[in-house]
Amino acid sequence: MSKVECGIYTMCLVQDGDKVLLINRPASKGFPGYLGPGGKVDLAESFTEGAVRELWEETGLVVKPEDLIYKGVDEYLVPEKNYRYMVFNYLTRTFTGELLTDPPEGELAWIDIDDALQMPMQDWFKRRFPLFFESGTFEISVVWDETKQCIIEEKVRRLG
Repeated sequence: MSKVECGIYTMCLVQDGDKVLLINRPASKGFPGYLGPGGKVDLAESFTEGAVRELWEETGLVVKPEDLIYKGVDEYLVPEKNYRYMVFNYLTRTFTGELLTDPPEGELAWIDIDDALQMPMQDWFKRRFPLFFESGTFEISVVWDETKQCIIEEKVRRLG
């Protein structure tokens, strides 16, 4: 069996009442549109530590690992490249701090949860977004055909 390369990332949505904090990411940063804060987990940190750090770096908000609610994993498999891209997803309703005035990834906005899916966003985030607010956890697995640039298999499971 050949070696599989893995990329490990996190995403953490912040909920305040009926609103959620999203980043309106410009096209120049890649993945344009509204999405949640997150990014790559560093080698020496846990998934929750990565989520806490990324949230702080991208928004200025401070959360503790114990205040994160684990919501699920989203993975993308690219067989032609032997690559597996995994995103560990969290939600928090407990935070301190002030939003950054000049955030690095794009404009920060508190959006009504019920209206969020009407905002421009990537299809992969639109599929995942409602699952953050359901009970239990989720598992999403997507197999990507690099040659044809399309999804060849997709599974969405609600767990617990």
